[in-house]
Amino acid sequence: MAFIEVQFPSDISFGSTGGPEYSTDIVETISGYEQRNANWSASRAVYNVAHGIKTQAQLDALIAFFRARHGRADGFRFKDWTDYQATAQALGTGNGSTTTFQLVKLYTSGSITETRTIKKPVSGSVVIYFNAVAHPSGWSVDTTTGIVTFSIAPGNGVAITADFQFNVPARFDTDRLSATLEAYGASSWRDIPIVEIRV
Repeated sequence: MAFIEVQFPSDISFGSTGGPEYSTDIVETISGYEQRNANWSASRAVYNVAHGIKTQAQLDALIAFFRARHGRADGFRFKDWTDYQATAQALGTGNGSTTTFQLVKLYTSGSITETRTIKKPVSGSVVIYFNAVAHPSGWSVDTTTGIVTFSIAPGNGVAITADFQFNVPARFDTDRLSATLEAYGASSWRDIPIVEIRV
């Protein structure tokens, strides 16, 4: 359904568990050799926020947020405290005519680099650089798509980089919140799953 540009309570997400997930099919032969097939070219994050609830106020906020999103129906912003910012990320090189560039974050291990498209930057957090020098004006960023637009195209050969914070587009992965009342004002939760969505 809809994507609502509102952030899941960050004090609850601070205590969550989770991270990137891939989908891989593995066929094992009789001799023990494997054939592996990667179904996704990019990861998708999954989280469990059950352990982030410490107070009655947080519980009240969670229930209100869950009801407002209608369970799994509507997407929202989620702050992954283990991976929410980027520094000096290369966006591209100017050619004198291109005026739009997509925010990305690069993850490099050895000779392999995965490029993550960032579509939900945090408002006010983006800083743009031309050849490593801050470029404070002449551009804007769409915080719903992560696209940076320049009023004048960066010159030929100009290295464009950015610092920014970002949210993960996500949704609840359940239509039911189930709590166990252990004592007056004290509840326990087994799972409150949240999953990243592609937007």
